Amino acid sequence: MSTQTVVVDGLALAQKLRKEMGDEIEKLTANGERSPCLCVVRVGDDPASASYIKGKRRAAKRIGMESIEHHLPEETTEEALLGLLADLNADDAVDGILVQLPVPAHMHANRIAEAIDPAKDVDGVGTINAGRLMMGEDGLFSCTPLGILEILDHHGIEIEGAHAVVIGRSMIVGKPISLLLQRRNATVTMCHSRTRDLAKVCRSADILIAATGRPRMVQPDWIRPGAAVIDVGVSDVDGVLVGDVDFEGVQGIAALVTPHRRGVGPMTITMLLHNTLRAYRARTGS
Repeated sequence: MSTQTVVVDGLALAQKLRKEMGDEIEKLTANGERSPCLCVVRVGDDPASASYIKGKRRAAKRIGMESIEHHLPEETTEEALLGLLADLNADDAVDGILVQLPVPAHMHANRIAEAIDPAKDVDGVGTINAGRLMMGEDGLFSCTPLGILEILDHHGIEIEGAHAVVIGRSMIVGKPISLLLQRRNATVTMCHSRTRDLAKVCRSADILIAATGRPRMVQPDWIRPGAAVIDVGVSDVDGVLVGDVDFEGVQGIAALVTPHRRGVGPMTITMLLHNTLRAYRARTGS
């Protein structure tokens, strides 16, 4: 028996949430408060990084949030970057700091992440916020997992008591979404490339999250009928962008699926803005 599959419109949900944030910022500025400020740092001239930052800054501007970019040359030393981050940490006008990855090979991404004030770590990459997530405390958490939760909640997917399977164990998606789902009382199985009989494990999932970067790895016979499928991956296959999930193949099987375009991506940027607004509120008491 075929299932009616809902294709998530992540862009529409993102726009709804951004409007709500924009309305809040408008009220703040009408009361004489300054706008929240997001500062993005880019090192080098990677075209993809430039495009991502452009999208983030455009989204911030549209909701009335101030956006600053520091574009540093490829040959910038790590010490110079750390010095800039120290200045931004001390700047009361800056609420959120994000260093766009990847950084050049002569820099250490972990050391850079640790240099960001946890109260301004709106990408949720530092160990302080990761530790707060692990301990069940409040903090600024990774944006893509937060976006996934918003999608599941918006579509009425029951998380409590559900079996969630997460493929991928990165610090950006796999590990934090697993912890966030556990907070919501899901039973979580984390999988990876060495998981035995991965397809069988996936077929047991009420919620399946694929974050591997392996194109169309998740096949239709991996999906339990009626499951919610969140596809985080995007890969270029012969000039065509595809996700981790065989999107066409799971139609009629999954109850819900995110496309590789207008799916999780717009929600990731939205949660970056959300974290910046949260950081602003916490820092200013607004």
